[in-house]
Amino acid sequence: MENNTEIEAAVFRKLLKHLDERKEVQNIDLMNLADFCRNCLSKWYVSEASERGVEVEYEEARTMVYGMPYDEWKQKYQKKATPEQLAAFNNRK
Repeated sequence: MENNTEIEAAVFRKLLKHLDERKEVQNIDLMNLADFCRNCLSKWYVSEASERGVEVEYEEARTMVYGMPYDEWKQKYQKKATPEQLAAFNNRK
């Protein structure tokens, strides 16, 4: 496919927009259901940039993924994990 990279980039942007529009979905929910979260996306971004010789700081990648600095997102949107969420997280291995 000729435009594969462009399509993949567009899909990634759509995924970020989708997550941004669903801030009620907590990272622990994503981890429990799909084994990845917003922080994982940030780490993958840093890793792939590094493989291409581009230095991207982790906090810079998190700001891109979260649409704001992580600490701000965490304060505004992150809820304390419930005992059920933590149990599911700890039992998923």
